[in-house]
Amino acid sequence: MSSVVLITGVSRYLGARLAALLAADSSIERVIGVDATALYQADLLHLGRTEYVRADIRNPLIAKVLAQARVDTVVHAAMGTIRGAGGRAPTKDLNLVGTMQLLAACQRSESVSRVVVKSTTAVYGSGPRDPAAFTEEMAAAGQPRGGYARDAVEVEDYVRGFMRRRPDIAVSILRFASLIGPTIDSPLTRYLAMPIVPTSLGFDPRLQLLHESDAVEVLRLATIDNHPGVYNVAGDGVVYLSQAVRRAGRFRLPVPAAAISLVGGIVRNSGVIEFSAEQASFLNFGRVVDTSRLRAEFGYTPRLSTEQALRSYLDGRSATDEVA
Repeated sequence: MSSVVLITGVSRYLGARLAALLAADSSIERVIGVDATALYQADLLHLGRTEYVRADIRNPLIAKVLAQARVDTVVHAAMGTIRGAGGRAPTKDLNLVGTMQLLAACQRSESVSRVVVKSTTAVYGSGPRDPAAFTEEMAAAGQPRGGYARDAVEVEDYVRGFMRRRPDIAVSILRFASLIGPTIDSPLTRYLAMPIVPTSLGFDPRLQLLHESDAVEVLRLATIDNHPGVYNVAGDGVVYLSQAVRRAGRFRLPVPAAAISLVGGIVRNSGVIEFSAEQASFLNFGRVVDTSRLRAEFGYTPRLSTEQALRSYLDGRSATDEVA
């Protein structure tokens, strides 16, 4: 069991939810939440007895936090697309430099015995030669060209180097499918909330989704027990993009595939989502992963399928609309 847990990214959904769950677990001695973003008092109340430390993990001083608290488990949940970061360059810096500094601190630590890293299935890319379902051993036919997907590929390279240098530390890499649910704010939920949803003409990709509650539970299980290795994490089944847009009650605007990046630039400038070249490719070809290892070796089966996760999001949005 973990005794002292440090979680990065507690200003965001997954980090905050995980911190709250662990803080309610009396078997865990301390939960330390780290984030460079200032939290409001209401946010701190939701974290329970979590000890909030406002710190930037890009600063080498993060090593002092690990040492002084005798942290034994580190959960790096800060990876992702970051709204309000000021553009692509600051987001990339937070993802890459922050991860390097955090891993360097863990490498020097005498107390850390477990590291959990939140990653994404976007590391597999999206293309016309993709297999029916990616397994953890497979590599993308073409490396992601940019955005969070490219950051995640580089971060996983850093993590593998860390594993070679510290083989005594149990490391879990969790590759999450597109996150969705009634309360999470993700690129997919913002995309499906647009009044007019741009899609690629002639393409109807398969989407595999992960409900927010399943994502948090997998993070929790990886935190409290050793599950070393790389795991695809996604709900059963798929939905087609056209189905998702139709069920969301949105107007679908098919545009030529060559122009999707142009449309994406307009969307990106609106501040709705970060619309990268990788996301444009995803809207053409989609992505599906095999989750056999999650079930057989990790010991977890997502409670909600892709269809159920989408329904949960739509029901939650309808309830919010009714209240408003």
